[in-house]
Amino acid sequence: MKVAGVETFVVGNPPPRHGGRYFLFVQLTTDDGIVGVGEAYVATVGPHLVADMLVDVADRHLVGRSPFDVEAFWRRAYGSGYALRPDPTLCGVLSALEMACWDIIGKATGRPVYDLLGGRVHEGLRSYTYLYPEGGDAYDPLDGPNLYTDPDLAAEAAVRAVEMGFTAVKFDPAGPYSVYDGRQPSLERLDLSERYTRSIREAVGDRADLLFGTHGQFTPSGALRLARRLEAYDPLWFEEPVPPDDLEGMARVAAGTTIPVATGERLTTVSEFAAVLRAGAASILQPDLGRSGGILQGKKIASVGEVHQALLAPHCYCGPVVAAANIALATCSPNFLILESIGRWDGFHADLLQTPIRWEDGMVIPSTEPGLGVVLDVDVARAHPYEGKELHLTPENDPTPVREDL
Repeated sequence: MKVAGVETFVVGNPPPRHGGRYFLFVQLTTDDGIVGVGEAYVATVGPHLVADMLVDVADRHLVGRSPFDVEAFWRRAYGSGYALRPDPTLCGVLSALEMACWDIIGKATGRPVYDLLGGRVHEGLRSYTYLYPEGGDAYDPLDGPNLYTDPDLAAEAAVRAVEMGFTAVKFDPAGPYSVYDGRQPSLERLDLSERYTRSIREAVGDRADLLFGTHGQFTPSGALRLARRLEAYDPLWFEEPVPPDDLEGMARVAAGTTIPVATGERLTTVSEFAAVLRAGAASILQPDLGRSGGILQGKKIASVGEVHQALLAPHCYCGPVVAAANIALATCSPNFLILESIGRWDGFHADLLQTPIRWEDGMVIPSTEPGLGVVLDVDVARAHPYEGKELHLTPENDPTPVREDL
């Protein structure tokens, strides 16, 4: 069996656009007709350029070769151009192609991917969701009160999520996200974050864990100022308290707060995650299998985490194929903690699949079908081409507000 063809899909995500402005899918076809699907989470350059990269890397390193040789393919592509170091764009491309190989392998052997990586450990996978506004468009400017700035509206959204069945909700009111390095939070932002967290905790009580994210917005001392205000509300984690490349600073935060620190959505390869663990920077690892290097790299990351008593919480702010890969990894990982869901994987995410991801009472139920357990509905994908110019996510160009006296 050899890979014979490659096809890409740049799919526009219609409003409310939860999960990003677009999704990047790839399908590999073998010479005996087996189709494998993958998805890249690449937000650094335009999606059509990434689609061209997917075809280029596949033509150079996969077409005419066995899809079973996952490690050899990964090493060829990772080492091409004498780079041999983590790169989020290349690793996103590698992730999608490697994911599609695993889908083919599972279909060829008649087994779910998790059966090929140690077998099923978990019958159901606890999942969480971000707090999203009802309706609208996630990328429209928000004028007036909204759940990102109004603690009462956030509490109402948290209650809705709990009533759906979620036992954990995620929020990050400490914005705006910025292209700059970490800054000190303003007193206004500290006060809002505390009121926001208190309001949600009072609304949901002990029915849900609270996951607090900041996307690397703070300096270590600024992150600790915020953490000490939030410790009383017992969050399950403090995500990316400082920029992800500041492992020493993140370790200072981890040592200075009782809230577990989580990181990983912007990291790639087992080497970057191993560095996090060696530094003592985090105890919860969040690889996104559409970026971190693929399923086998994800399994290596989970295994290294086991050695350090670190838990696995795969990240997903993209489409349902990355979600399926995350599910496969989580199912066979003893140190799995919780899985990110885009709501209940309904709406457009469900439309993109011939059979939607199964979500019940706050849990994702792993598919028993061969491969990743999902099949892309190519008619739906082709009917929603992305024609915009903006990237998947757009941070602010201004730094987070600071106190002038700090």
